[in-house]
Amino acid sequence: MTEEKDIQKTIQPKQELWQKMLRAARLLSIYTVIGVGILLLVKQLTNEPIQTAEKQVLLDTINQLLPSKQYDNNLLKDTIEVTAPKYLHTRDPVTVYRARNNGEPVALILTTHAPDGYSGDIKIMLAVYEDGRIAGVRVLKHKETPGLGDKIELKKSNWILGFDGLKLRDDNNALWSVRKDGGGFDQFTGATITPRAVIKAVKNALMFIQDKGAKLYE
Repeated sequence: MTEEKDIQKTIQPKQELWQKMLRAARLLSIYTVIGVGILLLVKQLTNEPIQTAEKQVLLDTINQLLPSKQYDNNLLKDTIEVTAPKYLHTRDPVTVYRARNNGEPVALILTTHAPDGYSGDIKIMLAVYEDGRIAGVRVLKHKETPGLGDKIELKKSNWILGFDGLKLRDDNNALWSVRKDGGGFDQFTGATITPRAVIKAVKNALMFIQDKGAKLYE
């Protein structure tokens, strides 16, 4: 009898320990399910507003390049995806937004990259009219030196507006470089690499549009 009591005394604490562990595991599972459910609910509630805000920011940027009065279609839905690393310097698909008025082509808006900026990649957006003229250019992202290369930003200088109305032609190839190189664009004091990179990237994007032509509107 004494031996059986000793065995029971040994088993009972183990059983109680397992019961406590099972209760803790069940509680943890419940809390996990509740936590995941809350996260999914929050994501569902915030996902649509975030997407709406992102689309509005994109549209606002496009409208800086191409005033909304010049087109009447839904730009964010009238798009195609292109892959052109040779011209746009990215292997990722690039979205091309097609502006139309009464169904007729008005302009194309797309992003391109200048991989040879002073401090790395420069992301650029440009709008190009159907006849090849530039409607506008903006720098979306860069890491250029503050006070020097960052003059490619409109809020820092008007330099980027120098592209407005330009068209790439066989007889103006020399224009597409900084004045230091015999071109038509001003360089920045102490920062020539940055404007060179942007000019080259814009020129390459124009070459891409000329190469594809009307197919980009199809």
